[in-house]
Amino acid sequence: MRLKSAIWVAAYLRRCQSEGVFGAVRKRGAEEAGAVFVKLALLDGNAMLYAPAPMSFYEDSRPEERVFAASPPQPVAEQAIEERLARELKFDPDAWIVEIEDKAGRHFLEVARG
Repeated sequence: MRLKSAIWVAAYLRRCQSEGVFGAVRKRGAEEAGAVFVKLALLDGNAMLYAPAPMSFYEDSRPEERVFAASPPQPVAEQAIEERLARELKFDPDAWIVEIEDKAGRHFLEVARG
């Protein structure tokens, strides 16, 4: 059984804090199953966005653990990430936005390969 989004986000932020990485919830989404988007600010004007991995990354069925995909796969200007998040929220107002800051680019997420 998959954790509720609210519980997963709280645990994720605790993990980040335990590693010395600042993180905060920018937008609370649906408690039960809201999609979670993680913005990683690199503190140099660039950022990464980690979005829920599309179903095509899963072989059989949805895994119990949350899996993310870097979207885009390399750092871009923070403004581009903000524009993407605004579009996502128009499409899915129940989504969560979590922002973390780390110059080294650490995010502690399970990222889909492929």
